[in-house]
Amino acid sequence: MPSFDIVSKINMQEIDNAVNSVLREISNRYDFKGAKFSVELQNKENLIIITADGDYRLESIRDSLKVFATKRGIDARAFDFQKEEKVGGDMLRQEVKLRNGIEQEIAKQIVKNVKDAKMKVQASIKGDEVRIDGKKRDDLQEAIVLLRSGSYIIPLQFINFRD
Repeated sequence: MPSFDIVSKINMQEIDNAVNSVLREISNRYDFKGAKFSVELQNKENLIIITADGDYRLESIRDSLKVFATKRGIDARAFDFQKEEKVGGDMLRQEVKLRNGIEQEIAKQIVKNVKDAKMKVQASIKGDEVRIDGKKRDDLQEAIVLLRSGSYIIPLQFINFRD
């Protein structure tokens, strides 16, 4: 029986490369000369911590992070920007959670969308993945088209396509 898996995985090496590119670009910009800022990647926690001395600089770092991640093949939806908080003085800190894996609520939404479309496929949740099974390859390809057209807050990848 043909099947495929839906996952949401990010390449941490590419995230690390994007963070280093942001640091290199920001440190060379004229409007950041003498400014206090940092961008730290914490691999274990799937977290990026941005600190800057002002709203403008924090927003510039956020935008640069999105641009460099996109250039590295990482969807910007993989970033979950948390609320910015004051650290002390005029310093601001913002955590960026990296969405790695499909959360239970989103997996349920994917399964519901597939079932509501009344396609000839079965969707089931397997941990942080969703498996789609069907009798024909064409049905599976229709499911992929349906899921790509959906607007989910995470990037989806389709792997393990088996006949």
